[in-house]
Amino acid sequence: MRDTEAFRQEELQLGPAGTARPATCLRPRAAGRRPAILYCHAHGNDWSIGWRELTEGRPALPCGPYGPVLAALGFVVLCLDMPGHGARRAEGSESAMAKAAHWRGGTLLGRMLEELGAGIDALASDPQVDAGRIGALGLSMGATHAYWLAALDDRVAAVAHLCAFADMGPLIEAGAHDLHGAYMTVPGLLAEGDMGDVAAMIAPRPQFVGAGRRDPLTPPAALDPALARLRAAYAAAGASRRLAVMVEDDTGHVETPRMRQAVLAFLSESLAERGA
Repeated sequence: MRDTEAFRQEELQLGPAGTARPATCLRPRAAGRRPAILYCHAHGNDWSIGWRELTEGRPALPCGPYGPVLAALGFVVLCLDMPGHGARRAEGSESAMAKAAHWRGGTLLGRMLEELGAGIDALASDPQVDAGRIGALGLSMGATHAYWLAALDDRVAAVAHLCAFADMGPLIEAGAHDLHGAYMTVPGLLAEGDMGDVAAMIAPRPQFVGAGRRDPLTPPAALDPALARLRAAYAAAGASRRLAVMVEDDTGHVETPRMRQAVLAFLSESLAERGA
């Protein structure tokens, strides 16, 4: 555990003995039941980072790590190591885990989302947390995790995701889908819909989307149709004001200072003040 003037840092093991998952939690010193964020860490082809992104950051976050900032704003923040990342690298390579999951009739993404759901369980049962004010946040792989989790679990009251949102169909047509890790493969998804349809399931709950026009993972041909369906879903739900989109024209796969400012304002408005 590490103490600072603004927060306490706790290193945790979530889950039953033998299957516990390394995690860290930052707890603000402010009294009372607090809003919370499940922070979903990125991939970045660096499997060594894992939950340490929360407190140490990574190159795609030039504004610095999110954890201390969120804790200073009064959020309880939890981040779990995903399979094969951080302290869990001994579990195997991403390729091996994805292949094994497919052979068993599942997906690595499904396994990750199940574990993140356990993170929501932990926050919802935490006596310091207001279970009605839990959000999810992530960049890149963490962004995919955040909006998929929000689509599947309505306990996520608001979600912010950066540098990952795009339809897979156009990416496959351009060959750009191979830039994504094997964890992200969902067999048969395109027969039912695409990523824009997944994120649309979150409506009418608040959602923030950040992207860069020069990001090879979110090119206009894949980003724009996904955003169009997302906007249509929020409009149909009478919740257009709860959808915030920021697309930066001159940046790529990186959070910009404008995105950081917008994300923090979005989370504060959607969670920190709601019901307070």
